Parts: sequence; C-alpha cells; structure tokens
Amino acid sequence: MGLKGKFDKKKPETSANSTPQMVTELEQLCGNDNGTYEALIHTMFLDPRKTAMPSKEAAENAKKHEKAKNDLMTKTWYEIAGGLAIYEGDTAKVVEYFSKIEKLFPDAKYAILKNPEKAVAKAREYYKKTFKE
Repeated sequence: MGLKGKFDKKKPETSANSTPQMVTELEQLCGNDNGTYEALIHTMFLDPRKTAMPSKEAAENAKKHEKAKNDLMTKTWYEIAGGLAIYEGDTAKVVEYFSKIEKLFPDAKYAILKNPEKAVAKAREYYKKTFKE
C-alpha cells in the first residue's frame, strides 16, 4: 500500500461562517474605522517599551544617514522615530517624521498622515489598555 493512502485523507471542510476569526486588541479599539486601523498597523510598535530610545534620538540617526546618502537607513530610522512618536503621543512629531519620508521617497505613502490626531489617540488608548499605563 505504501504511504499514498496516508496522505490522501481529506481535511474536514469548514465554512467561512463557522470559523471564528481572531480579533486583535487594536482591531477592537478601532472598530469599524478601517482607515485608522490600517494607518496604525503599518506604523506603530506593538511594544515600544522594548526600544531603548526616544523618537528624537531615532530622528537624529535618520538625519545622520540622510547626510550620508544611505536611503534605506534614512527611511528605516524615520519610521522608527515615527513609531516611537506615536507611542509618546506626539502627533506633531508623527506628522514631521512620516511627512519627511514621503518627501524623500515619493513612492512611500503613509495613511497615518490622513488623520494623525485620531490615529495617535487610538494608539494611546491601545497602549494604555495593553500596558496599564
């Protein structure tokens, strides 16, 4: 008989309605506001406490790499600075850092810039609930 019969077993089919979907804490907080959820899921850190620097220091690193013409590191450090600014609740810095990336890299688009105040407020709510701040 060999191994063929062993791997031919069909897995039970499940309908889309019967499979429970996991909803993250961030999705719950954003509710039906998909725009805010999408803006945050691509920019915020789930646990920024593990990063041992403030957004200002990350932005300084980005500027150093910008002067050195190191595009990848420039973009990476500005994204880190923006993510940390979200955690810090500094909407002005969030706008500054992500706008800088869009200016330097025209193909880069950040949904968080559409409504940064709302996104930062939701992120703060997430952090407060998750970390009991």
